[in-house]
Amino acid sequence: MKIALLGLPQSGKKTLFTLLTGRDVPASLRPDEAIEGIAPIRDPRVDTLAEICKPERTVYAENNFVLCPDVVSGTRGWLDTARRCDLLCLVARAFDDEGVFHPEGSVDASRDIETLKGELLLADMEIAEKRLERMEKEKRAGLSSSAQVEYQALKKSMAALEAETRLDSVEMDAHESTATRSLEFVTNIPFLPVLNVSEDALSSPPPEGAVSVSCLIEQEIMAIEDPDERRVFLEDLGLESSGVDRVNAAAYEAQGLLSIYTTGTDEARAWTVRRGALAPTAGGKIHSDIERGFIRVEIIKYDDFVAEGSEKDAKESGKMQLKGKDYVIEDGDICHFLFNV
Repeated sequence: MKIALLGLPQSGKKTLFTLLTGRDVPASLRPDEAIEGIAPIRDPRVDTLAEICKPERTVYAENNFVLCPDVVSGTRGWLDTARRCDLLCLVARAFDDEGVFHPEGSVDASRDIETLKGELLLADMEIAEKRLERMEKEKRAGLSSSAQVEYQALKKSMAALEAETRLDSVEMDAHESTATRSLEFVTNIPFLPVLNVSEDALSSPPPEGAVSVSCLIEQEIMAIEDPDERRVFLEDLGLESSGVDRVNAAAYEAQGLLSIYTTGTDEARAWTVRRGALAPTAGGKIHSDIERGFIRVEIIKYDDFVAEGSEKDAKESGKMQLKGKDYVIEDGDICHFLFNV
């Protein structure tokens, strides 16, 4: 799973990438080059399980962020990277600073988000138009049944794009979706607006569906090594968690992901599963043999585990549930998979 960081020049996405992943952006990075980094997702449930079980190590779920080239009107250097991602974080500057230029001449985060969304529509329109032109020529010799499906799907897509409608909101049947999948339209990918705000705006709620972060303040937070001092600093700002943690968590949720847990004396660990996944599929995220030889899964709900204080006590109090292949995994499930291969 990959998350693209997309934005206009000077939006702060390079700084955000470094804050999220701990990876510095090299000065030698070419304007058309992308880089990737891993961002562990701070999870209080993992921390609590570690406090209870005292494992040798704790392992958080992770997001894989990809810093894309700048989005500049008329260029598509960012497109090949973005279209292979599972989520697009549209980063927009929402702070004033006379020392930092804005390519549009003024600061307006709402306008910049709309500009980015417009560039996504235009990119898909160019792809659809180019493919349709080729198919119009092929049409003279007659299209196969599968090509005819693709042609109709492209006509439908083009009409939607010209009406400034994202393709993820266009109704396609299974055959039409399959026929156009290889074109990797970017407006089929979910997006998350990320506003790079000033300190004064941190305590204000962002627009619905967006998440806010102050990269400048986050740099100060990261410089505080003592956890208690960091917590006091956040409280003084009126925040429960850092902006980096909020972005990370929001990106995780926007991908339709949830966390399940395994815990013991060796490790307390969060595993990433898609919402709606059945138990064998979830087990396969731990090891392919679990999915292949799945028998059943023992489930203890996180709240029950914490309330009872241990796996043993949770079992003895009847809080453990046995589930089979049809069980839909839920966020926070603590799992013990039984399998045989």
